Formats: sequence, C-alpha cells, structure tokens
Amino acid sequence: MRVAESELGGVERAGVGPRRRGGAGTGLGKGKVWGLEEGGARVFGFVRSESWSMHGRISAQAFSFDQHFKAYQKDEFVKAFFNDPNVSANLKLLTASGQWTTLGTKVNKIEAIVVPCTQVSMSFFDRLYSEGVVRETGYIVKCYDDYSDGFPISDALRKVLLLEDSDHFDLFSQSNREEFLFCLFKHLCLGGTLCQFEDVLGPYLETTKALYKDLVSVQKDPETKEIIITSTIFKVSAYDNNGMCYPSTKSHEQTFAYLIVDPLKRHVHVLYHSFGGSLFFN
Repeated sequence: MRVAESELGGVERAGVGPRRRGGAGTGLGKGKVWGLEEGGARVFGFVRSESWSMHGRISAQAFSFDQHFKAYQKDEFVKAFFNDPNVSANLKLLTASGQWTTLGTKVNKIEAIVVPCTQVSMSFFDRLYSEGVVRETGYIVKCYDDYSDGFPISDALRKVLLLEDSDHFDLFSQSNREEFLFCLFKHLCLGGTLCQFEDVLGPYLETTKALYKDLVSVQKDPETKEIIITSTIFKVSAYDNNGMCYPSTKSHEQTFAYLIVDPLKRHVHVLYHSFGGSLFFN
C-alpha cells in the first residue's frame, strides 16, 4: 500500500487565541497555550506518545505578536521572543527531575537555525515503499539488532534515519533531511528513552501529517493555484548566565524546540520535546 498524495490545505487553527498587545519594545504577546493533554490542539489526539515514550514530555504552545516579521532579523526576533515577560512566564520546559516549569530567566544569547519547509505532500515518503524499506502491506522490513548514538536499530527504517553506511541512507539527500517534514518524522520515529517501535509505517506518517498540518501555515497562489508554505521555521536554543537553559541544560538529538512563525497571522507556535521516559504524573 502506497502513501496517498495529500496536499496540505485548509489548516485548522483551533486553540489559537486572539492577538494581544505584548511587552514594551518586543511586540510579542501571550496567546492561548495548549499542550499534550489539553483540548485546544486536536493534533495530539494522534500522538501515540505513551508507546513512543513521549508522554508528558512533548508540548505545543501558541503566542502572538504585533510587529512585522522580517526573516533576515531572525536573531533579534528570537531573542526578543525569549525575553518578552509574557513568554518568559509561560514558555514551558522540563526540569532535570521531570517537572514542568517555565523559562523564567533572562536570555543573553540564542541560536536560531533556519529549517527549510517546502514540502506540501506526504508523497515525500513514498520512496520508503518503492525501495524496499517498507513492504506493500505497510510493514517495516526487520533487520539484525544494532545501535547508533544510543538508539537501538532493529529495522530498515531506523537504518535509513541513523546509519550513513546503510544501503538505503541515500534515499533522502542532505537537503531532504533538513526539511521540517523529515525532522518531525524522524523525531516521532525515534521517540523517547523507552520507545516501543511500530511494526508498520502508518502511525508515523499519520502523526507526522497531523503535526505538520496543525503547525505549518499555507496559502494558494492566486495565479498558479499551487499550495505554498508561508511559515518560517527555526530550531532554537537559548542561554542565560549559567549556560544553555532552553530547551534543556543538556543537548540531545531528541531534545528540541522549534519556533514556527506565521508572518501573516503573526502567530508563533512552539513545538517542544525533552528526551526521557514517559511521565505519567505531572
């Protein structure tokens, strides 16, 4: 069974509050906050977070701002975001002990990496079927157990994601792997500390699609009628006087924070995850 092509149109923005005036000088204000176990964001109904060991460790929040967004001033924009009083008081992160808290510190330095976001179809992943990583039935081809950077590898999909010397690693070019759609897919496949890998590809694709559609804004070109993406994506980290403070004090491939900026609606969505085991009590 192949992945049906699905263009990303009509993105629902359930749970995003009206734009409000922000703190002086930054133009950033608090919007309605939603997270994994709140009703505002329908996307997390699709996340198999307990079996993927992401339960209680992943969240999405929405903020609004009232200035014109200029992509070439990304560093100033991101630093102003972190230092806005409303953001500092409400931006969620996990402590080392696994408790949710808020940023609550002055940020002195930021890193903001532009993440390409051009894909408008899930057919991007069809090559996994055509090249034998996934069978026509949807089942992922198994392999002998291996490890890479602490991640267990027991199937051909994880070889594609992690092993540069695998037969199918070149299915996705370096530019493919930098795409936000691929990043989301990889994060979900790798999961948390006690991730129970799926036998079939479907749940990964369904959840990736749901996240992507809820986070990324699109519009139709009036002349070509093609769907184009209007969001700008940054992978971010922030530092205070003691060093890195966000998304964590320790770096890990599966600890991440993305800012998804909609310059037209002036919304910033924050997708956050901290690597670890599932948290059943918060």
